[in-house]
Amino acid sequence: MTADTDYNPRREQTIAHEPARRSGSIVLVLLVAGGIVAIAIALMTIGRAEAQPYILGLLSLLAMVGLFNLFAFAAGIIRFADRATDDPVKGRIADQAHDGLAVTDSRGHVVYCNAAYLALTGAATAQDARPVERVFIGNPDVSEAVFRLLKAAREGKRQQEEVRIAGSDGAHGRWLRMRVRPLGQSKREAKYAVWSIADITRDRQRQEDVFQELQHAIEYLDHAPCGFFSVNPAGEIVYVNATLANWLDHDLAEIGSGGLKLTDIVSGDGAALLTSIMPVPGEVKTEVFDIDLRMRGGKTVPVRLYHKLAFGADGAPGASRTLVISRARDERSDPQRAAEVRFMRFFDHTPMAIATVDREGAVVRANARFAKLAQSLSPDGAASKSIFRAVNARDRSLLIAAINQAAEGQGDIAPVEAMLEGAKERWGQFFVTAVEEDERETEAAIVYMLETTERRTLENQINQSQKMDMVGQLAGGIAHDFNNVLSAIMMANDFLLNAHKPTDPSFQDIMQIKQNATRAATLVRQLLAFSRRQTLRPQVLDLGDALSDLTMLLRRLIGEKVKLDLVHGRDLWPVKVDVSQFEQVIVNLAVNARDAMPNGGTLTVRTANVTSEESGRLTYKGMPAADYVRIDIVDTGTGIPADIIDKIFEPFFSTKEVGKGTGLGLSTVYGIVKQTGGFVYVDSLADKGTSFHIFVPRHHPEQEVQPDAVAANGAAKEQAPEAKPRTDLTGQGTILLVEDEEGLRSLNARGLRSRGYSVIEASNGIEAMEALEQRNGGVDLVVSDVVMPEMDGPTLLKTMRSRNPDLKIIFVSGYAEDAFEKSLPENQQFAFLPKPFTLSQLVAAVKETMTPS
Repeated sequence: MTADTDYNPRREQTIAHEPARRSGSIVLVLLVAGGIVAIAIALMTIGRAEAQPYILGLLSLLAMVGLFNLFAFAAGIIRFADRATDDPVKGRIADQAHDGLAVTDSRGHVVYCNAAYLALTGAATAQDARPVERVFIGNPDVSEAVFRLLKAAREGKRQQEEVRIAGSDGAHGRWLRMRVRPLGQSKREAKYAVWSIADITRDRQRQEDVFQELQHAIEYLDHAPCGFFSVNPAGEIVYVNATLANWLDHDLAEIGSGGLKLTDIVSGDGAALLTSIMPVPGEVKTEVFDIDLRMRGGKTVPVRLYHKLAFGADGAPGASRTLVISRARDERSDPQRAAEVRFMRFFDHTPMAIATVDREGAVVRANARFAKLAQSLSPDGAASKSIFRAVNARDRSLLIAAINQAAEGQGDIAPVEAMLEGAKERWGQFFVTAVEEDERETEAAIVYMLETTERRTLENQINQSQKMDMVGQLAGGIAHDFNNVLSAIMMANDFLLNAHKPTDPSFQDIMQIKQNATRAATLVRQLLAFSRRQTLRPQVLDLGDALSDLTMLLRRLIGEKVKLDLVHGRDLWPVKVDVSQFEQVIVNLAVNARDAMPNGGTLTVRTANVTSEESGRLTYKGMPAADYVRIDIVDTGTGIPADIIDKIFEPFFSTKEVGKGTGLGLSTVYGIVKQTGGFVYVDSLADKGTSFHIFVPRHHPEQEVQPDAVAANGAAKEQAPEAKPRTDLTGQGTILLVEDEEGLRSLNARGLRSRGYSVIEASNGIEAMEALEQRNGGVDLVVSDVVMPEMDGPTLLKTMRSRNPDLKIIFVSGYAEDAFEKSLPENQQFAFLPKPFTLSQLVAAVKETMTPS
């Protein structure tokens, strides 16, 4: 029993027929009018006095007839004739309708019914006609449907129900379709309901027969000795028969509920073969494929597919019809077919893309890997038709030449390395071999292709890393030599400043020398930062607070045209970095962003915590999954061209004009971040802006080594790069000065002697040990270079401490202390002074080290 409240039936006859009336006649009207006129003329001939009683009688008669008609019309006995209502054609349509029709008033009384209604309800005459609810009262199979119909009739709605009436004495029942609707839209017509009853037993029987046939067909298809499935253009399995579901160990009910895709049941790249059929509008294609299907547990089944696909007029494919024949039995019963199956499995599952081509490069046959590669290179399927369309036009001639050689029967054809077609840069290596001579009419060559994009990317990364390391070593060595030279210049400059008063005409020239020496020292520090050999003084801090302290400086640097937007993450984790070096990183990036926005823009500095799970999902290479604090520096500038973005961290690389940049800004950023243990990446789009992403490892306080332990392992005392001068920098004591640069050594000795110290000079570690033996250990402090010939600083420290464990020592070097600290034995203490340094810095370091703590 079904219901359909939205049923919109064909418009039926809506006139409720009453008993038939005689049709009016104009002749009768004319006869009556003529008779009245004749009587009036006859009365006029007999005289006025004699005719008056007759006239009064005639008028009374007419008045009585008129009053009677008025009362009869008011009572409904007489109605004015409606030609439309009394139309015999319309009346016969309703009377002779095949479906039973009845009209009921607001009280449920039948005011009209046709013959079909009487027959369907079992009524003999119109007087015996009963409304629907009374006809089927007491029938439990129909009562609910009738109740819904009555409710719809009272509410002036349409309703349809299909019910089954059980037959008597075991006879077959019948199906009835009942409908109800209001008679019309007006208020008076809405009080009437039109009921229709149709016997649809035969239609139902036909439907049941068709359904039974369909069930039998599905039963036959499900249990056929071969598999069958259908896949839609989206790659979703829309049907699988029971045989194939059994082969693949899938539950047929689960497959029917959806969610299974073609790639779920096809092993390897076999799905690409099925989706690589070239569309031809209006045609039906059937292709044969030998592939492996994957079972639910992961095992594979060799099968042959007869894949039928119909294309619409626009070339859009419909759902496939795919017959599946298992070839697993062939491996056991027929050795020849077993060999064929093994070959096809090898052919389709090899990691190489393989295709046979003709002289024009048209693909004759291809394996699944080639089909998948062709789809990724050209979604329009061009690469599936011609192998030349898979290669970039720049290198296409190389592959054409190789195939021509194979077509001529030549062997030992050199592999072809070519760029592949597509939006992204991809590379492939092609191996071309000739086919047998009798097959060259249809196939000219066999082409094997391996994609080498990842290999080339890895090689480029390794080459870039090696180049950066070599440049870093070179920069570090240059910086060390420069530091020695700058130390001598700065020391000599300090002597000149002490010897000249500010009023001296030469004083300004001496100050100019000092300023240029300081600039040179800054350049050397940048080189050391790039080579990651500078001295860092890390401390635990909150990056949000550090950036807030930089706000005023950044606003002055970027100018008024650029808007600065700081977005701080909540509850940032602590990090351990060198504050001054971190500020240098932010300043360098901000200056670069300002230069990239000459017409103004927005510089956004954003911080956030990145959990280990989040960092693991990022696509940045080389960064292990861990907790980081992320700093994003984003500008809206001109962006970095794609052809130079891989070179921006190289030293001395700059796109600015000569004299407007050293090219060390980003290399300094790279070196500082790397030496801190962090990572830096860049994303940029032309005319869209650039984003630098810095990841600094989260600092865990529980892993912090105690300060005493740090000192015991030889960590240097923390000392500011620019020591504040004390009120009294003079002192007393004997200092052993070890320096292989004679000019620098003499200047340092001169400066220390000028402050009251006794200085013993040595050019290397061996001379230093001889001097120490001559003085019988009477040395208060050793100031030694680290890199020296014959005996370096760490070796000198070990030897001296073996004789005098309490001997104090200061190492000076152009390298960072981390560069040699690992070569020192444990439990050694020393101070460190990085080159270049001024006289005041050297004296301050000596004074602080010699002062008893």
